[in-house]
Amino acid sequence: MKKLFLSIVVVTLFVALLPEGVMAQEGLPDPAAIAGQNLRGHTHMFIAYFIAWLLILGWAVSIARRLGKVERALGD
Repeated sequence: MKKLFLSIVVVTLFVALLPEGVMAQEGLPDPAAIAGQNLRGHTHMFIAYFIAWLLILGWAVSIARRLGKVERALGD
């Protein structure tokens, strides 16, 4: 319990001592400048979704093949 309290105090002090610019998020880019930006920064997200869809598709194909084998075995 003491460790939890100490952790909370340390985190609170750390946040309280941060510069105001970090807390207020000053210096953010202009939204109009972001709108013209390409998607280079999001490439990792597209790759992750692509891999996830490949895994889901492979899983569905695997289930379909096993179901086909079961249907053929029942038909014999």
